[in-house]
Amino acid sequence: MQGVGFRWFVQEHALRIGLRGWVRNEDDGRVQVYAVGTSAQLDELAGLLYRGPRGADVRGVEAREAAVQQLNSFRSE
Repeated sequence: MQGVGFRWFVQEHALRIGLRGWVRNEDDGRVQVYAVGTSAQLDELAGLLYRGPRGADVRGVEAREAAVQQLNSFRSE
């Protein structure tokens, strides 16, 4: 997924939706996203992750719960 603006895509949409969290590339080519928000906000982001930006090759999305981090915004790492 790297090289097609996936982190930018996630960050822009997460900020628009009103989520807090981060997005980063992993060494194996995956992109990891941590997002905090309402169920509706997270569902909206999940739908966008399945699609990705133009040129993305999304082969799957894995979602799991995680401890809540105290973050003020959404950033790309």
